[in-house]
Amino acid sequence: MSADSLWLALALVLVIEGLFPFVSPTGWRRMFAQLLQLQDGQIRFFGLLSILAGLITIWWLTP
Repeated sequence: MSADSLWLALALVLVIEGLFPFVSPTGWRRMFAQLLQLQDGQIRFFGLLSILAGLITIWWLTP
């Protein structure tokens, strides 16, 4: 994997992360308020699921 691929991947993450607040700022704010009410263990669990989904996707897409 080249450095260009890493920067491209990071740029894509920024684009995806920015879509929801751009399209629906009220919905994003409401979702963020709900996230603040979660306990640390719940947030870590969702973080772990996100990491696993990303790793599985990378494994699946990498020849």
